[in-house]
Amino acid sequence: MTAHGIDSDIQAHEPGTIVVRSIAGRGVFRPGEGKAVRFGRSDEQAHVCVGVDDTQVSREQGLLTRRRGRWWVTNLGQTPMRLPGSRMLFAGEDAVPLDDGFTQMYVCGTPGREHLLEVFVVGDEQRSPFPRPDDDTRPPRPWYLSGRERLALTVLGQRYLRHEPHPQPLTWKDTLGQLVELEPAAGWTEAQLRHLVEDVRGRISRDGVSGLTEDEVGRPVGNALNDNLLRALLTSTSLVPSDLAALEASAD
Repeated sequence: MTAHGIDSDIQAHEPGTIVVRSIAGRGVFRPGEGKAVRFGRSDEQAHVCVGVDDTQVSREQGLLTRRRGRWWVTNLGQTPMRLPGSRMLFAGEDAVPLDDGFTQMYVCGTPGREHLLEVFVVGDEQRSPFPRPDDDTRPPRPWYLSGRERLALTVLGQRYLRHEPHPQPLTWKDTLGQLVELEPAAGWTEAQLRHLVEDVRGRISRDGVSGLTEDEVGRPVGNALNDNLLRALLTSTSLVPSDLAALEASAD
């Protein structure tokens, strides 16, 4: 057993168990109505430490509480926390419920630093995570893209593939212009381009990726749908930097 009565080595099976870990430590906590788990910079005030060398992280930065059959996160610190979907959680705001499975939370620290706190809530058919260094590495599962889709999305997302800082998708106009230059006889139109991208977004959305429909991102949509699509394609290795070769070959 460690400090605060946490047994960090158990492999918990009970639904509702929560596993909290950071670079500085790990704790496993069984469920119970009203149970509270504190995290922050101080090992005297927190069950799990995070940002231990960053004085902009509060000694008691946040709280995980068990209420009404769910775990909830509350920010108690002076700096905000970034939750999935780029949601910012500030001190004084209502607690946010956590879903079963993994949730990554980032505590904002000194400029240029964010401190990861990874939380895993055991569901009805899940086990808590445990070290698996000897297991085979599972590669990401890329989505299928036709040759036409790959070319259009490579042009649309070339700033991401070139590793530009703070990339954004090209405009429809600029994307169409480059496609016409690359394939002058292909009959590209803006309507075809938009339909192609919407079709890929729809397929991936139906496969469980969030942030790819207007209902999810809300209005004004702006670049959000295409930005989320391109990030999903890169994360899954459906698009990779070597796809830029099709653009470079044309430039030559």
